[in-house]
Amino acid sequence: MYEVIVEQPFSAAHFLKDYPGKCAQIHGHNYRVQITVEGEALNELGMVVEFEVIKQALKPWIDRFDHGFLNEIPPFDVVQPSAENLAKFFHDEVARALDGTSARVSYVRLFETEKCSAGYRPK
Repeated sequence: MYEVIVEQPFSAAHFLKDYPGKCAQIHGHNYRVQITVEGEALNELGMVVEFEVIKQALKPWIDRFDHGFLNEIPPFDVVQPSAENLAKFFHDEVARALDGTSARVSYVRLFETEKCSAGYRPK
């Protein structure tokens, strides 16, 4: 199995609705989203998928979220903007971009800080 990993940073503010602690207040993070894509075979260029394909799948969302207030940006205006939900969101968006290729998103890790992150792995 081959894998490639792309990581992109963005900064955003959010709060966690109904959270019984400090995170119920508006605060910000310097996030990093890390996408792992795997494949059993390489394409004609000797790659699982071009890094640029993954970067382009992330770009509209990174641009939309960067320096934004996540609680006001769909779908997080109705979905809790937790690290777990953000990881799943990025998985789904990149997986859509890879549809029709032999590569698949195997894991997404979303860092809120250098020491705290959440991940999503499809079944």
